[in-house]
Amino acid sequence: MVSTKAKLDGLAEILAIAAEPAGEAAVAKRAKKGVPSVRERMNMLLDPGTFIEIGALARQPGQTDALYGDGLVTGRGLIHGRTVVVIAHDPTVYGGSVGITAARKFMQALKLAFDNGCPVVTINESPGARVQDAAGSLASFGDMTRVLEKLSGYVPQVSIMLGKCAAGSVYGPINTDVLVGTKDTYMFVTGPDVIKAVNGEDISAEALGGAEVQAKRGTLHHVADDEQEAFDWARNYLSFMPSSCLEQPPIVNPGLEPDITAYDLELETIIPDSDRAGYDMHDVLLRLFDDGEFHEIRAAFAPNLITGFARVDGYPVGVIANQPLVLGGSVDAACSDKGTYFIRLCNAFNIPLIFVTDTPGVLPGLDQEDAGVIIRGGRMPRAIIEATVPIISLVVRKSYGGAYGMMGCRQVGADVSFAWPTARIAVIGAESAVDLAAKRQLAAVPEEHRAAARDFMINQYNETIATPWVAAERGYIDAVIEPSRTRLEIRHALRLLRDKPPVKPEFNPRKHPLYPM
Repeated sequence: MVSTKAKLDGLAEILAIAAEPAGEAAVAKRAKKGVPSVRERMNMLLDPGTFIEIGALARQPGQTDALYGDGLVTGRGLIHGRTVVVIAHDPTVYGGSVGITAARKFMQALKLAFDNGCPVVTINESPGARVQDAAGSLASFGDMTRVLEKLSGYVPQVSIMLGKCAAGSVYGPINTDVLVGTKDTYMFVTGPDVIKAVNGEDISAEALGGAEVQAKRGTLHHVADDEQEAFDWARNYLSFMPSSCLEQPPIVNPGLEPDITAYDLELETIIPDSDRAGYDMHDVLLRLFDDGEFHEIRAAFAPNLITGFARVDGYPVGVIANQPLVLGGSVDAACSDKGTYFIRLCNAFNIPLIFVTDTPGVLPGLDQEDAGVIIRGGRMPRAIIEATVPIISLVVRKSYGGAYGMMGCRQVGADVSFAWPTARIAVIGAESAVDLAAKRQLAAVPEEHRAAARDFMINQYNETIATPWVAAERGYIDAVIEPSRTRLEIRHALRLLRDKPPVKPEFNPRKHPLYPM
């Protein structure tokens, strides 16, 4: 008979093997690269001492030499004191490839998140499907995709991309909410060697799918300098999120600075006198929200539109703002995609939206028409219309043309709309309007006086037509406010809208609407 002590000793031995299934060689190889182990990564992400592993002893059945864990570590822990489910590839075990047992563990972890309504964070370093498992591995990716879809919009999902990720191991993460990687991250469907073998094209891994390239494409939402920064970014992102769509986002330090501050007063001089002069919209945003905090999302992609999270009176808000320093703040096809996704992300998790507008309109040009600016631009107002969260719009300078509807105007869906005295709201800017509408009048003016006449007409248009007063008189905006009062006005508006009931849709027999695609 085997004694209890022997059984306990046997358990300790098995657990030690399961902690490093690939043995000393793998440990030495990892040390040479200077990268943490998969379980060290878990502890870097989570609150100290909270990680509880699940399925450490799982392995392929029928294989006596099968490695424990099957290349995937799963479990749960805490981030800021709230439960999250964590999943991480172990690149020292079968290269981190996904086999049948690993896929089963993955789906069990996702089911745990679904049943308990808690966020999921995956740490990805995997080449994709395990070749040896053939059709079984491919089928498993299909199964995992179905479970990921069930979680989408129900609980927050974050993918942290490390090392090289390919094939199925990029299609899974792209179906989560946000992706953050390090500057050493690579993502591609097929790697450089396969591409060269198939079509003879010689391309580097960096050019094909390096971190900076994928950030500019919009695939990665943030690029961190190292792994710890990536984990910290993910933790901060989750601090703005509820645990599930059934809850409200967490409140942090409400009720600070109830009166106008010197920082608020700086907004009085932030807009240049000239419409052509640029300024950094971040300088405005940092003065509108609690503690000057702003957690930007997709900064490298379509930088003419800024998207990110802040807090008002301690409550998380999603912010969408034009950036005058890039393309004058014009709305193009790429930033339409960026804005549409961010609106839907915030709406899914009960996060109010604040639009800060300074845009000359939709970017003109053949390249934009070729890029589908009509189709892609059409999605953004649709997303606003469908949103049920509180929406506040603020026009700080220009709001022209079709971009007026893309930036949360009252008619599309804003609950409260503000404008600064510096705002200009019109179909087109003054110069274009005069050139189009006053062409004959200007032609009749002697040439030596034509420039002065044109300047006079432009000034008259700006002072009598493209003003916030016209919009306010007709009820298109609720108030023209002093810039220094903006932070307080946003706070008061959100307090008013805090208990905004979800709109009951009128009867419509359709399955769902169709987006421009």
